[in-house]
Amino acid sequence: MSLTQWAENGWLRRHQTSRDEIDNLLKIVDRDLRDAGEGGISYDWQFGIAYNAALKLCAILLYAEGYKAERTLQHYRTIQALALILGKERNPDVQYLDACRAKRNIVEYDQIGVVGKADADELIAFTEELRQIVLKWLKEHHPELLE
Repeated sequence: MSLTQWAENGWLRRHQTSRDEIDNLLKIVDRDLRDAGEGGISYDWQFGIAYNAALKLCAILLYAEGYKAERTLQHYRTIQALALILGKERNPDVQYLDACRAKRNIVEYDQIGVVGKADADELIAFTEELRQIVLKWLKEHHPELLE
């Protein structure tokens, strides 16, 4: 499937982004990565903050391509779009982030202590790497969105 087909299915809507919007989202990513890595908070919360940063990076990709996920299954679709935009070789990243999404939902709404230090550290490291991948992709495909 393509992003166009997703939009035709009603899963995405057209979205006109701007350099300012992308810059603000990147600042949120940087803040969240910094806060998640500082410690002094539960691993559950570190994980949730790092997840938010990863989700924002996926949203940046979608916005740059001219789309935004509809409210129904918004996180799920935003994450799934990663492989549509960056390529099928990113399917393992999509699977990992989707598992993180499910785990984040548990620690956010149902139960504490589900996430350990290794889980939080792994997601922080993954998100830092994803940030570099997204920046490189933006430079190659949408340099007008970067300062």
